Amino acid sequence: MTRCSTIVRYARSLTTSTLVYHYSVVDDQVLQLAHTAPLDALGCAIQTLTESESARRLVPCFCADAQLSNGARIPGTSIQLDPVKGAMNNIGALLPVMDWLCRRSPLEQNRSNGPPLTMRTLLEAIVKAYDIQGCMQQENAFNQCGLDHTVLVRLASAAVVPWLMGLSEQQAMACISHVWMDSASLRVYRHGENTIPRKGWAAGYACSRAVQFALMVQAGQPGAPTVLSMLRWGLYGTTWKGKPPFSLPMPYADWVIRNIVYKLMPVEGHGLTAVEAILEQKKSMEEEGYSNPAKDIEAIVIRTNAAAILIIDKSKVLHNAADRDHCMQYAVAVSLLKGSPPETADYHDESPYATRKEVHAISKRIDIYADNRLTDDYLNRDKRSIASGITILLRNGRVLDEVLVEYPIGHVAKTETLARVHEKVSNRKGADDLPRRRASYP
Repeated sequence: MTRCSTIVRYARSLTTSTLVYHYSVVDDQVLQLAHTAPLDALGCAIQTLTESESARRLVPCFCADAQLSNGARIPGTSIQLDPVKGAMNNIGALLPVMDWLCRRSPLEQNRSNGPPLTMRTLLEAIVKAYDIQGCMQQENAFNQCGLDHTVLVRLASAAVVPWLMGLSEQQAMACISHVWMDSASLRVYRHGENTIPRKGWAAGYACSRAVQFALMVQAGQPGAPTVLSMLRWGLYGTTWKGKPPFSLPMPYADWVIRNIVYKLMPVEGHGLTAVEAILEQKKSMEEEGYSNPAKDIEAIVIRTNAAAILIIDKSKVLHNAADRDHCMQYAVAVSLLKGSPPETADYHDESPYATRKEVHAISKRIDIYADNRLTDDYLNRDKRSIASGITILLRNGRVLDEVLVEYPIGHVAKTETLARVHEKVSNRKGADDLPRRRASYP
């Protein structure tokens, strides 16, 4: 059997493994964006550790009696774990695997063919992993099948981790095939009365599973060559429900990192522009003497893209923090009342906003609809905006002109974004308190 036919049999993993094993990142701008990505993720991790009691309670579930003297360190703690558990608790699969490899002796590493364990390699791994997940997600709508997109987190991790470990390209393809054998999780934990905190750790679990696959393949486990295309039993004929085979909008390279949105406010990505737009409207209202939104506003009309409607348009009762932090109505109402973006604590059950009557009243007056042009712009690879426009009707009959925001702060299209990410990490509230908190972990 030729190498080419083997690759084809491995269910179109050709482009994925080729990116990882044969593409080199040489653009300094791309490397700068990749350098900022782990800083952004670390900032989110530190904030979670300092502000989320729920997250801190989860840590012992994966750490009890499992610490290693040479394991992967978990940011913000003194914990060291094996790479599988480390990926679950870290900012992805790449950093803990490299950390774990670095702490082993040369004999234990057993990776003579792997790339050097340097920051440059980490940045290149980030670029590749982001591109695999992002490009696959653009034209293959798992949510339309009721499936969660975190399968692509698992895919990207399963493709890049074997490379870091020094495994062969063939072994990487075997690892990828195990991802598809697992299929994808249901999205049920992101919707309605079933919205629960699992949506916050689902990606970590996907990373952990990918690292486990890589270790099993390293130990000799084979892959399944026709895991996608096998008649009756393959993924296309079962989970994918007969939809067209996977496709890519472009060859893998560095498109995703060049269009990244960093997390500069704790709002679901599709709601970022709506929050910025309502804050602009709030400023205009105050300048004209309208100081009580709950009394002054008759209706708020938000036009946005179809993806935002699917993911964060929630007009029914919100059950918990996990529900609230993925609701455009809630984020807009809280921002309007506060005059600033929501903070993580504003989603918690204990927050005064969670039960505040004005939040509920304003949310009920919000009408959200999908605009064809904004949806087209969202899908257009040359634009990829996540725009929202907000128009306000006041109770005195006056209509405030629409405020349209196409790219939120955090998007690389905004010149101030990179500086803001660095500021976020250096000024992250609670970072200085982490050493004291370590005592609460096993």
